[in-house]
Amino acid sequence: MFSLNCHRTILGKKAVAICIATAFLSTPLAAQPFAYRDVKLGAASFAYISNQLDDSVSVIDTATGGVVDTIAVTGKPAGVAVAPDGSKVYVSTPEAKGFAVVDSKKREVIARVAVNDGTLGIAVSPDGKRIYVADWYKNNVSVIDADSLKIIRTISVGESPSGLVVSPDNRWLYVANRISNSVSQIDLKTLTVKKTAQVGTHPFGLTIDARGERIYVANVQSDDVTVVETARMKPIATVKVNMLPYATALALNDSRLLVTNQDDGSVSVIDTETLKEIALITVGTKPEGISTHPDDRHVYVANWFDGNVSVIDARTLKVIDTIQTGEGSRAFGQFMGK
Repeated sequence: MFSLNCHRTILGKKAVAICIATAFLSTPLAAQPFAYRDVKLGAASFAYISNQLDDSVSVIDTATGGVVDTIAVTGKPAGVAVAPDGSKVYVSTPEAKGFAVVDSKKREVIARVAVNDGTLGIAVSPDGKRIYVADWYKNNVSVIDADSLKIIRTISVGESPSGLVVSPDNRWLYVANRISNSVSQIDLKTLTVKKTAQVGTHPFGLTIDARGERIYVANVQSDDVTVVETARMKPIATVKVNMLPYATALALNDSRLLVTNQDDGSVSVIDTETLKEIALITVGTKPEGISTHPDDRHVYVANWFDGNVSVIDARTLKVIDTIQTGEGSRAFGQFMGK
């Protein structure tokens, strides 16, 4: 799951490691820091980067390209989901068996919610009313009311659920089931699994396009991305990438898909029309979480081993900045907010 050499991930009281060969590549840093300031970024935006080994979350001001605060979040923070209005940040804390709620204005933890032993993937609904948390050990997803922070329902899915994503119309929740090699489609009206699609080997991170028509699933052990058509919940393509693809993000009006490749310190760029890889960008060592800025152009990549974040310009396909964060920067999920 997490990296194999042996980059340990802590879930509950257990340390989970999937050991793989690691390629250590040199990472060219941007010569001009904050070189993207000439691009109009619009309203203030922040990236919330979970640093699992530091028990913290780094807050990056994307307008300046610097860390403006570091929030203590105990429990080995891993997954991140930002409320649509940017007011709250939900951070899964596997060692604390749940998740922390961070007030983005106060920049402090204001609540802790106990869920289960294997919390990892986390997502929030487009209307901000529900939080979804995957349980890696018990093979289910908990549905939590965002106001009361109470569990509404627990839904059984495949084995070792990891990445979660909600459709733009708030109708469906999609869950990557790592050990089952599948993606579950949950009906958010009935809170039941409607369909399940088989994908590649050990799916982990996934993303959905703006129309809710396609899901892109990173398959860690088959080194590829499965493209799933949501209407039929059927795979329509498999795109080969590099070693240990972990998570995915879309940019430039969904025309480009960017995929973190853990084991060779790179990001694959896929043209979503041709479904071909068009570029391979060197970033930091062990890239994991990836998320796109609201400008739809700049893509942020959390590098676990280097404890930093690479900023990619999706137009030029170059790393334009590298921002130091904390030890074990993971940021699994949608970590960009207002």
